[in-house]
Amino acid sequence: MKRKILVSIVLALLFTGSAYAEILAGPGIAVVDVEGGKLQGYIHDGIFTYNGVPYAEAEVFMPPVKVPAWEGIKLALNYGPISPQDITPEGDAFPIHYYWPLWEARNYPQSNNCQNLNIWTPGLDDKKRPVMIWLHGGGFSVGSSLAENIYDGENLSRKGDVVVVSVNHRLNVLGFLDLSAYGEEYKYSGNLGIMDLVAALEWVKANIANFGGDPDNVTLFGQSGGGAKILTLMGTPAAKGLFHKGIEQSGAIELLGITFPDQTASRRVAELTLQNLGISPEDVAKIREVPYEKLSAAGNKAMAQAIQEGKKFFSWSPVKDGDYLPDDIVEGGFPEQAKDIPLIIGSCLNEMVSLSLFSKMAENQSDNKNFWDDARIGRELNAKFGDNTDAIVKAFQRAYPNKKRVDALYVDTWLRPGALRAMNAKAEQNGAPVYAYVFTWETPIMGGYAMAYHGSELPFIFNNIALSEKATGGGEKAQALADKMSQAWIDFARTGNPGWKAYTREEGATMLFDDEPTLTYKHDEELMRLLTGE
Repeated sequence: MKRKILVSIVLALLFTGSAYAEILAGPGIAVVDVEGGKLQGYIHDGIFTYNGVPYAEAEVFMPPVKVPAWEGIKLALNYGPISPQDITPEGDAFPIHYYWPLWEARNYPQSNNCQNLNIWTPGLDDKKRPVMIWLHGGGFSVGSSLAENIYDGENLSRKGDVVVVSVNHRLNVLGFLDLSAYGEEYKYSGNLGIMDLVAALEWVKANIANFGGDPDNVTLFGQSGGGAKILTLMGTPAAKGLFHKGIEQSGAIELLGITFPDQTASRRVAELTLQNLGISPEDVAKIREVPYEKLSAAGNKAMAQAIQEGKKFFSWSPVKDGDYLPDDIVEGGFPEQAKDIPLIIGSCLNEMVSLSLFSKMAENQSDNKNFWDDARIGRELNAKFGDNTDAIVKAFQRAYPNKKRVDALYVDTWLRPGALRAMNAKAEQNGAPVYAYVFTWETPIMGGYAMAYHGSELPFIFNNIALSEKATGGGEKAQALADKMSQAWIDFARTGNPGWKAYTREEGATMLFDDEPTLTYKHDEELMRLLTGE
């Protein structure tokens, strides 16, 4: 007995905050029944938290299967392993930090058996709270459920009285190498990363009620690759009925959400990967024993070779196989199974345009648009737009009257057109509504050069401004916008309506999120036409 008390005291001293004190207050604290057995998390500032919860397990290049039942109580105190992925020169598993080191990056052990999730909930009761499932960015190649501290779901759960879930799944060559030409057991290997996500949604449906969540009110939200994953799941028959709303943030990308590679392309990458590894088709099983670093190098080389041959790829992604993923999602109209799913679709004003400035932060913090005189601004505009300068500047200022003339230099023309395509396709389905937004708030840090960059809305929707002061500058204005945005996401999860008018092709209602959010109508139609020629 004395030994047990001593262990408890040591644990309480080792771990910070009240969480572990609450765990150790008595038997059964934060213990919940799930498929497989009993699970114990911890309580932090009133939020029950469960980390690294296994929702499935899988062998290399094999579909996920249920986790075997366990004896006793499984602890869910630590984050689980993430999908193996390539590391940047800076040592990060999430390459954006090579350019943008102002978020707090987190690295974790890597394993093919990375099918785990994290849960934050205000109570283990029968309140049937809305469930919000976060799908991380990084395309389908890198990232993790908690790659950033701003992905932490505690504040969002507390503010909205919602259950927040974040998910790890297989990525890159391990999740999307299409070996289907080499045997029935590999039939779905080109979509294993999506199969993992479906397994996670099935686990949530079966278990989330025990965490105070409503399995019949599940909203997916995700940014960049996470948004593309939501679009993918909307056209994946196995995911039908497992979620009920979606928030797609900066993820409507050609060959990565709007459309997908077909099997002519994906099988060619697999063929070249085997050749690069020196494995014959008859010995394909040997690929399952290849170390990740060698496998990744061979697969990435094969994709580059296939692109040189004219095959269409963006990067690792799901495969349009006519079966597990029957067809493109946006091209030709949203699939019928998506008709009753309300969506929010949006992007950031500057996205990758300002992201390109991050590799020279030291210089750009004092030499950027906010410090240029009129003559310099004129030269920069004319250099970029030539004879169209006046027309583009005027269209920009009509679209964004609160911005400066120089800001026309940095308008995103990659993700915004894709978002418009997705919005129009969803609106024309004449089913559940779609709501549009553009995030236009400019971070003031480092001279304001970064603007509304790719992913800059994330601290706001998670209500995590206090965790991201190096990126947002913190302060009352940032927190005020976070209060509004996180509430809109919560309201949408609860009711299917974020609090502004739905988008239609005819009216084009779009919420601009800035210090003062403003609803506009077809605000950038002329600007996009001038910038893209479409």
